[in-house]
Amino acid sequence: MCKQQIPEKGQRWLTHKDALPQDGGSGMTRRILAYTDGLMCVENTFETGAVGAMHSHPHTQITYVAEGEFAFTIDGETRIVRKGDAMVKENGAEHGCTCLKAGILLEIFHPMRKDFL
Repeated sequence: MCKQQIPEKGQRWLTHKDALPQDGGSGMTRRILAYTDGLMCVENTFETGAVGAMHSHPHTQITYVAEGEFAFTIDGETRIVRKGDAMVKENGAEHGCTCLKAGILLEIFHPMRKDFL
C-alpha cells in the first residue's frame, strides 16, 4: 500500500502509518482513520495547551480519550476528562476543549464529516 493522506471511502484496511497526520492548527494534528457515508473515525493528537475552539456541527459525535487529560465543555458544562472517559455530543451541541496533558482523542462521527476531506 502506498502512503496517502486520507483513506478511500470504505477502505477496509488502513495501517496507522499510512494515515498521515494533517495539521489541525495550534498544536493539534488529525488522522482520518476510516469512513463511509454514515460513519467516520478520526484520531486527534493534542499538545499540552492546545485548544479545540468552541464549535457545533450537524453530526452526532462520540469522543473517547485514548491518552492525556482535557477540560471539555459541552453546551456550557465543563468537566475534566482523562484516559478511558467518553462523551456524546448530539447534533448541534456546542463543544470545545483545552488539552491539560498531551493526549489523543478518538472521535466517531455520524454521518461522516465531508468538511474533513
